[in-house]
Amino acid sequence: MSGEESAHQLKMRANRLTSHLSPLTSDENFLILCENSLENIFDHIKDEQPELVIIDSIQTIMTEDVESNAGSIAQVRECASALLRFAKTSGIPVMLIGHITKEGTLAGPKILEHIVDTVIQFEGDQHYMYRILRSIKNRFGSTAELGIYEMQQNGLRQVSNPSELLLTQDHDGLSGIAISSAIEGVRPFLVETQALVSTAAYGTPQRSATGFDQRRLNMLLAVLEKRVGFKLMQKDVFINIAGGLRVTDLAMDLSIIAAVLSSNVDTPIESGWCMCGEVGLSGEARPVNRIEQRIAEAEKLGFTDMIIPKHNLQGFDQKKYHIQLHPVRKVEEALRALFG
Repeated sequence: MSGEESAHQLKMRANRLTSHLSPLTSDENFLILCENSLENIFDHIKDEQPELVIIDSIQTIMTEDVESNAGSIAQVRECASALLRFAKTSGIPVMLIGHITKEGTLAGPKILEHIVDTVIQFEGDQHYMYRILRSIKNRFGSTAELGIYEMQQNGLRQVSNPSELLLTQDHDGLSGIAISSAIEGVRPFLVETQALVSTAAYGTPQRSATGFDQRRLNMLLAVLEKRVGFKLMQKDVFINIAGGLRVTDLAMDLSIIAAVLSSNVDTPIESGWCMCGEVGLSGEARPVNRIEQRIAEAEKLGFTDMIIPKHNLQGFDQKKYHIQLHPVRKVEEALRALFG
């Protein structure tokens, strides 16, 4: 059910996206209806009895029971509630496509998220070719799932190994770059952390973070100065998570500190090294969850050495991994292993 585009537009797009595939067979019929009236939509559903109903978009559908324009709070709420009752009573799943604001939130009333069973957000960055499918709410399962796809001319390609997008270049010999084994949702992948430390040209030093929490960056810089002894008060610090990804995993802490120090002393980290670990206020390396998945991902991509918190060594067999593990208790030990 399309309230946004005509059937001709949808057919043209379908032909473009499926041009490399064999023609649709008789049992793969997709019925298209261009309609904005909810009552007319229900009449067609009753006649066809489809296996799946897709509404594009909920903001363009309106019901005669509400005297307001399509997209208003009352219309969106009533139409979504009616479609929910239909899905519960008939057993036919309904997918509602909603608009996203510039801030990345669901447009319209917040009550729309409370009505539906599952909210799946399709995220993307205009500067990169990959898209992320993230579960925000799920009454049928976990919200810790994450799907990564690459946008191509003939549609989306599933990325089974996210690290292939985030580690695409050889940075051998360049300072300020550290590789971290992070987990987003249930998927482990390796992330490239970039740091630039330079003398503040103006009075107040700048602190900037792209793809990382800036308040946590300030905390890590304070730990680096107080516990390790590196003076960064009069220096600008810029952090970037390569690939345009925003990572919230606390295991990124060690790589942030390593990248900052690498840029500060202008000494590159050897290739083949990666790390993971949360850093506490006392400068200790705190254990992280799912350490075996992180190690397996690093080993799969050919890394030879990995720094992990010492407490993570308990409870699993190191002999099944061929990667060299370097357990550390404090940040100083990790930096000593990296830079000698």
